[in-house]
Amino acid sequence: MARILDGTAIAAAIKAEVAEKVRALAAKGIRPGLAAVLVGNVAASEIYVRSKVQTCADLGLYSELITPSADITTEAMLDLVRALNDREEIDGILIQLPLPAQVDTKALLDAVDPAKDVDGFHPVNAGRLQAGRPALAPCTPAGVIEILKRSRIPIAGQNAVVVGRSDIVGKPAAMLLLHQNATVTICHSKTRDLGAVTREADILVAAIGRPGFITAEMVKPGATVIDVGINRITDRAEFERCFAGNAKREAAFLKRGSTIVGDVHPAAFEVAGAYTPVPGGVGPLTIAMLMANTVQVAQMRRELPRRGL
Repeated sequence: MARILDGTAIAAAIKAEVAEKVRALAAKGIRPGLAAVLVGNVAASEIYVRSKVQTCADLGLYSELITPSADITTEAMLDLVRALNDREEIDGILIQLPLPAQVDTKALLDAVDPAKDVDGFHPVNAGRLQAGRPALAPCTPAGVIEILKRSRIPIAGQNAVVVGRSDIVGKPAAMLLLHQNATVTICHSKTRDLGAVTREADILVAAIGRPGFITAEMVKPGATVIDVGINRITDRAEFERCFAGNAKREAAFLKRGSTIVGDVHPAAFEVAGAYTPVPGGVGPLTIAMLMANTVQVAQMRRELPRRGL
């Protein structure tokens, strides 16, 4: 039976470590601060950002939730970011994506001070990550590495395949795995004979954003499968494709009209040696690593020695 990699438990351990660091900083009169910018009224984003703000409170970090209206202009957003860059009590700046269509997302992310870029999206931090220099890594890929390390899954010398090439997950995950001495292949929707490539993976990271895309036939027996995807499905046919015969899941689907599935088909987990579930796998690590990054930038901005995360 495949081993379940419990992201919730790992995230709790990281949060406890962060809380300890926050207490140590408090003894020096320092309180790390995070500004979260949420534009408009997207329900899913509101829930996610408020969870981040609540976690800050739980761990002793200072936080601000800034909520511009959905019709805000790029220039007004740039002014907001510049103001946050200048505020000494704000160590980290988080801009919740996606942004409204009229806002130039790249210009906005580029405007964030790299020293306050807790999401690790700024080109400076991306370049440092690629060069193997100290950098703020995007939270989800950093969480993937923490899951592997804390679950004692070997990385060095392993064949790692990342399915997905986004700047937010796929590319940085591949780079982090490479820095841990894995042999890394990046795949995507245009990869020829994708299954032949994924079947060579000792570590398979699915981050392509398609429900149940990685099937059992695409997984090497005994491989570690890291499912980054979180997809809400409402279509009955799609539900049957992923969860046929699962009475408990069907009852919940009929009650709610939807269910969550990752980028990996549930049948693939029967082939794997270890895997992250959805939910309860990679997801909880994203917020935990955001907290860790916020403490890290607070230490870096004040040139304090860093330990651990």
